[in-house]
Amino acid sequence: MKTKVGIIGGAGYTAGELLRLLVNHPSVEVVYVQSASQAGKKVSEVHQDLIGETQLEFQLEVKACEINFLCKGHGASKDLLERHPELLDYNVIDLSQDFRLKGDHSFVYGLPEKNTAHIQSAHLIANPGCFATSIQLALLPSVKKGVINSDIHVSGITGSTGAGQSFSTTSHYSWRHGNASVYKALNHQHLLEIGETVLSYDSSFDFHINFIPYRGAFTRGIITTSYFDTELTDDDLRDVYNEFYPIAPFTHVVETNPDVKQVVNTNKCLVFPQVINGKAVVVSVIDNLLKGAVGQAVQNMNLLLGIDEKTGLQLKSTAF
Repeated sequence: MKTKVGIIGGAGYTAGELLRLLVNHPSVEVVYVQSASQAGKKVSEVHQDLIGETQLEFQLEVKACEINFLCKGHGASKDLLERHPELLDYNVIDLSQDFRLKGDHSFVYGLPEKNTAHIQSAHLIANPGCFATSIQLALLPSVKKGVINSDIHVSGITGSTGAGQSFSTTSHYSWRHGNASVYKALNHQHLLEIGETVLSYDSSFDFHINFIPYRGAFTRGIITTSYFDTELTDDDLRDVYNEFYPIAPFTHVVETNPDVKQVVNTNKCLVFPQVINGKAVVVSVIDNLLKGAVGQAVQNMNLLLGIDEKTGLQLKSTAF
């Protein structure tokens, strides 16, 4: 019998992408999609690529299923669970930032490459942020091995879907097209969860992580470049990364500089480490909506259900 799944906050980009994965997942059945703004409409009226895939309608009221995905905005998940504590008696996977940081809650941080065992035994999972996923997968092998000898500098570019579906000036096509801009320089919210993960590997780590994010003129994908001083050779650094990711089903250490198109529409992360003039330079690419959001959420669901991590995630990138 398939596991019953519900989605709360079903009208946005992440929920639409999640539905595309779950309607064809062999182990679960989506039985309920909630949206206050779209209640009464067919799901396929809003997510029109799902025409012929589902007959579900958006519901107004919140109700509990065996697995509940929270796709609401930042701050709204915490408020929702305070108003509907009955959800906490079931499995919850939250895609907001509300429970990513340690605090007075029982959520497990859902970065599978680090917390597989904890995720498998959890029933409350906080899905990592998109930039946080790309940056952590680039840095954690070096952090764990203790080969970082300086502050870390990171630059990253994300597509417009990273800003969500709600209209804003900086997500408008006329503004984005042929354009780029810096935002939240050195103060991006994902630095907090990155910092906690780093300290969980090395409690004495006291180097700064300096991050400059950019808005890019494309819809989906993230590319980050991290660099720091190291005494390792190029071959030694590559060995560090291959040892850290021996069997990770979606994170792959590559030998050539990757580009975003290689991972768009997949749950992959490609990591390219190299040493240049005494500095480790690590490039990481992901799809912000998949490995940076709902693909990773489904990966976490699979671990929670005790099935293969890849189930329902055999996605193919497009070459052009």
